[in-house]
Amino acid sequence: MEVTIATYNIHSCVGTDGRFDPARTAQVIRELAADVVALQEVHHRDFENVDVLDYLARQTGYQAIAGPTLLNDDRDYGNAILTGLPIREVNRIDLSLDTREPRGAIDVILEQDGQALHVVATHLGLSPAERRQQVNRLIDLFDRKSVRIAVLLGDLNEWFLWGRPLRRLRRRFTETPHLRTFPTRFPLFALDQIWSAPRTALVEVKVHRTAVARVASDHFPLMGVLRTEWFD
Repeated sequence: MEVTIATYNIHSCVGTDGRFDPARTAQVIRELAADVVALQEVHHRDFENVDVLDYLARQTGYQAIAGPTLLNDDRDYGNAILTGLPIREVNRIDLSLDTREPRGAIDVILEQDGQALHVVATHLGLSPAERRQQVNRLIDLFDRKSVRIAVLLGDLNEWFLWGRPLRRLRRRFTETPHLRTFPTRFPLFALDQIWSAPRTALVEVKVHRTAVARVASDHFPLMGVLRTEWFD
């Protein structure tokens, strides 16, 4: 049994051409054909008389789980998960630190053929000190739950592979592929990442590079395949 997962920083549905185009973002998400898609930089604003996240869910056939981090009178902003899997449990985690931009994570338990899948989707802060604290809090989420397969995915904003936050994640999850996803015009940095426990469940990681994905956002989506039958 396989579960396809993906993480995608959609850049508020504004492409590298400067155009706000949720229909184009929805096209990229449909191309992924994933069971679970973590989204970052979801800008909650009206498009075709509905919220952008609701529009993306409607256009792709997924259920949407919102995880806004910036709450404004007119428009919220933050993380989201789109999934076609049954949802058992949803928790929204505040990872904000004083004086820094609010950050958060969506902590969910999903179900695939009766088996639980623990997924945490996040978008970490810009400063190394901030990310170190946020990574420690995220690891604590996994340590407190005894689900056989767990996944951390999102835009970790880690520019250097030797940074302390990634070293901490390696100690918890072991090594994972770091593939360049940013910027789409000339990918140099592995900002978007997928980590799994156990590591052997993650059998494939790849960057989704298509003509539409190249212009729909400044990040390429990152995809992974989990093989779960080994852990039934």
